[in-house]
Amino acid sequence: MSNTGTPRTRTRNAASKKIRKVKGPTEKVVVVGAGLAGLSAALRLAGAGREVTLLEREEVPGGRNGLLQRDGYRFDTGPTVLTMPDLIEDAFNSVGETTKDWLELMPVSPLYRAFYADGSTLDVHADTKQMEDEIARVIGASEAIGYRKYVDFVTKLYKYEMNDFIDRNIDTPFDLLTPNLAKLIAIGGFRRLAPKVAQFLKDPRTQRVYSFQAMYAGVSPQQALAIYAVIAYMDSVAGVFFPKGGMHALPRALAAAAAKHGVTIKYSSKVTRIERQNGRATAAITESGERYPCDVLVLNPDLPVAWRDLLGKTPARVKRLRYSPSAVTLLVGSSKRYEGAAHHNIHFGNSWDGVFEELIDKQSLMSDPSFLVTVPSHDDPDLAPPGKHSYYILFPTPNLDANIDWKVEKKRYRDQILRTIEARGYPGFESAIEVEEVTTPMEWEAMGMERGAPFASAHTFFQTGPFRPRNLARGFDNVVFTGSGTQPGVGVPMVLISGKLAAERII
Repeated sequence: MSNTGTPRTRTRNAASKKIRKVKGPTEKVVVVGAGLAGLSAALRLAGAGREVTLLEREEVPGGRNGLLQRDGYRFDTGPTVLTMPDLIEDAFNSVGETTKDWLELMPVSPLYRAFYADGSTLDVHADTKQMEDEIARVIGASEAIGYRKYVDFVTKLYKYEMNDFIDRNIDTPFDLLTPNLAKLIAIGGFRRLAPKVAQFLKDPRTQRVYSFQAMYAGVSPQQALAIYAVIAYMDSVAGVFFPKGGMHALPRALAAAAAKHGVTIKYSSKVTRIERQNGRATAAITESGERYPCDVLVLNPDLPVAWRDLLGKTPARVKRLRYSPSAVTLLVGSSKRYEGAAHHNIHFGNSWDGVFEELIDKQSLMSDPSFLVTVPSHDDPDLAPPGKHSYYILFPTPNLDANIDWKVEKKRYRDQILRTIEARGYPGFESAIEVEEVTTPMEWEAMGMERGAPFASAHTFFQTGPFRPRNLARGFDNVVFTGSGTQPGVGVPMVLISGKLAAERII
């Protein structure tokens, strides 16, 4: 498999039908929120000749893909894993630009280094031959054969899902009745993920490293449908990349290209009210009282928050949404380097099924944690002062539906995280800290994420595809949602697609 991702055809199959669109004029568009989805939508709208104004409450673009600068360190505050670079290229192409002129993407190798409780490690590679050799070396030849079969399976999933189920506006469940639906059923796409993975991979170590991505969807591998293995394809087969300058270089580049092509971007412009008349949004009003009239309004804030705080009403179905687990992140500037660490490091505990049971069913903190340690300065030393190093540590936690008082728990859990990572291969970590920032579900909620859940509403069966909140706002003729709370869902690739789907509702 190539490290460049799989080129996607832009043509729709014969089963495609005309999608629903906003009603009335569409010349003047206001986009609220310069997250990746808002930027993706703005680029496509500008490329189609619309007059676009983008209003962002922060001083920089990015939304959840934020930036923290402190004492010479530059930290990404949101996603750290970048996959499917062809989707970024697609966004730039919409205004006649190309990624390489705006952004330097470096392949990450290995994609991940997985550490297990028995002391073994497994480097994850996108190249299937290289990965087969690694699995054969660490686990055995028969497991390597199973891995090759698993790659064939997830590659078929991607092929059958992308155009018909992900990169497509879906208005009703009947839109899914395509030849690819039958193919997905035939290969077992609607069986449970964990048993399906176990058909190919017999060792718990490979099973974990190729199913943990279900966490992004807010469901356990035991409960998730096998179709979510497509995330493993995007993540562990198509390749992982890192932008020079950090993940925040991506929204900066998209914003710069949008501005070049006529998008008016207003930073430090928090929208607090939407003016409406006769079922149409007519203007966005900012905290400072500025009024931005519009023919169409695109909303990039978290969907339930946008309904409640901007549109003034929340549909019953949105009120009933179930949310993904949250996370505590610890951003650290450090004087210490760990030679055994790769760019992305996944540390698995003994427990696996128990982790998801605690996070989702019991809504309690992990008693035997599995967690992620990313070292951005591993591939871009400029993100830290000379001779220093930066770390992004993520521990999944329950969201704010849990009975956890983070005002009380924050300091205690921060200390527990440090004890855990020191015991798992990072000795002396706490004493080397020069700069740190802790983010809990409480802070995620303050940043505009419902239930303090940065992974948005969970991808349960009835919150996926045609059952996920639509990107057309019911009751409004000209309001479109974009971002992880609407179709197709969570993750950098999905929100980039979401921006395209929002634009298609308009153009």
